[in-house]
Amino acid sequence: MQIQGWHILIIIVIAILLFGAPKLPGLARSVGQSLRIFKSEVRQMKEENGPNDADASSPVEGRVVDSPRQDTHRNTGSTRSSEPGSTSSTT
Repeated sequence: MQIQGWHILIIIVIAILLFGAPKLPGLARSVGQSLRIFKSEVRQMKEENGPNDADASSPVEGRVVDSPRQDTHRNTGSTRSSEPGSTSSTT
């Protein structure tokens, strides 16, 4: 659906009826200021994140590290552990 000239005319008439003619220039000015602020914030965010975007396209090297296996038959829910080097508090 394309917006045609008479659609825009209806929108303008509704805006005049809702806001009144004297308030429309102020409303348009505040909308313009809000858009300028929004655009400047978006531009600033892009500049801050710019170098990171170049790194995101480069390949990442890494290695998979296997986590130590847990013995499920030893896990009884007690607070003490029989494995050396483990720290646990008893109440």
